[in-house]
Amino acid sequence: MSQHRKRNKNLGLAELIAIALGGMVGGGIFTILGISVSLIGNLTPIAIIIGGIIASLAAYSYVKLGLFYKDEGATYSFFKKTYPKSNFSASAIGWFIIFGYISTLALYAYTFSSYAISSTDFADNIWIRKGIAIGVIGIFTTINIWSVNGMGKIEDIMVYTKLVVLTIISIVLMTHGTTNFNTFIENMTLDLEQSSVFSILIVSSLTFVAFEGFQLVINAVNEMSNPEKNIPRAIYSAITLAVIIYVVIAMGALFAIPTEEIIKNKEFALASGAGNILGSLGTNLVILGAILASSSAISGTVFGSSRQMSVIAQDGYFPRILAIRKNSSPQNAIVAMAFISSLLITIGGLELILEFGSVTFLLVSLLMAIANFKIRKKTNSSTFLTLLSIVGLSMGGFLILYYELTNNWQQMLAIIVIYILLALGAWKFSSGKITSA
Repeated sequence: MSQHRKRNKNLGLAELIAIALGGMVGGGIFTILGISVSLIGNLTPIAIIIGGIIASLAAYSYVKLGLFYKDEGATYSFFKKTYPKSNFSASAIGWFIIFGYISTLALYAYTFSSYAISSTDFADNIWIRKGIAIGVIGIFTTINIWSVNGMGKIEDIMVYTKLVVLTIISIVLMTHGTTNFNTFIENMTLDLEQSSVFSILIVSSLTFVAFEGFQLVINAVNEMSNPEKNIPRAIYSAITLAVIIYVVIAMGALFAIPTEEIIKNKEFALASGAGNILGSLGTNLVILGAILASSSAISGTVFGSSRQMSVIAQDGYFPRILAIRKNSSPQNAIVAMAFISSLLITIGGLELILEFGSVTFLLVSLLMAIANFKIRKKTNSSTFLTLLSIVGLSMGGFLILYYELTNNWQQMLAIIVIYILLALGAWKFSSGKITSA
C-alpha cells in the first residue's frame, strides 16, 4: 500500500495506475512465491491469474461504491454510509480493515528482513529475522513522525525504482534459466495431474493479499481528473499489470530455480536461486528488489492506514487518543500501528501473517460486495456481477479456512481468536453510541 498522501495537482490515468501498482506490488509476491510453489509447484502462475480474477471481482464493488460516494475514506466510509444505523457494522469494518493493514505491514517487514539477511549466516535464525522486521517498522515509523515530506520523497524513489528492478530480475531469470518453455509446460502438466483444482483455488485465495492496494486509487478521488472514467480504468489496468508482473516473476523463478530449492528457502527463494545462477550479482539484485518493494509498501502502509485509524478513532470506534494529530500527523495512531504489527511479528510466523491478511482482505472485500448489492440500483451495478463477487470472495475465504483446518488447525484457532478479539473490541466501542440518522 503506498501513496495515500495528498497531491497538489490533478491526477491523470497514468498517475492513478502508478498509485495502485505502488500499492499492490509490494513484498507480497516475494513472500507468496515460495509458499505457492510448495503447494502446487509449476501451477503457481495459473493460481496467480485466478487470484487476479478474484481481485477484479472485489474491485467491481469498490469501483461502483467509489463512483457513487466519491469519499476518500473508501472502505470504512462506504460501509458506514451504506449502513448508517448500524454502529457495530461501522465499528467492525473499521477494526477489520485496520488490522488487515497491520497484518500486511507485518508481512512486508517480514519479507524485508528475510531478504536482507538471506545471504548471511543468520538467514535461518527466526529471531534475528523478527528483530530486523520490527526494526525496519521502527525506522519507517520514525520517518513518518519526523517528516511527511521526507517520507513522500523517499516513497516516490522506492516505488518507481522497484518496478524497474523487478522487471530486470524477471528478464534475467527468464533468460538464464536452465528450464526451457517446453520443459516448463511438461512440468506444469505433471503438477496438474498431482494437484487438485481445490489446491489451485486455495493458493489463488492465499495470493489475494498480493493484490491488496488497488483501493488507494479511491483515496485520491478528490484530486483526480474525470473520476467516472479514471477510477475503473486505473484499478482494472493496475490489477492486469500486477498479474503480468507476478506471473513473469513466478515463471522466471520456476525457469531458473529448482522447485525443491524454492520450497526449501521459501522465505527468500528468489535471492537464493538467483545467487546460484548469477552469483553475488544475482543475489544482490533480487535482495535490492525485495527490499525496495517491501520498504515502499511499509512506508505507504504506515502513512495511509494510520490516518484511516485516526479517522475511525475520531468517530469513536477506537480510543480517542488515537485521533489526536500534531501538525496534521496522527502520531499516536502511527505508533499504535507500529506496536501492534511488531507484536504480530513476535507471536506469529510468516504463514500465519500471510493467511490472516488474505482472510481479512477477502472478508472486507466481501462486506464491500454485500454493501454494493444492498444499494446496487443506486450504484447502477449488475446484479449478476455483484452476486458473482459475493460468491467468489466467500469461496476464497472458505478455502483458506479449510486449508487451515486440514493442515494447521492450531493456526486456524489463532486466526479465529484474533477475529473474536477484534469483534469484541468493535462491539465495546460501538455499544452505547447513538445511531446515525
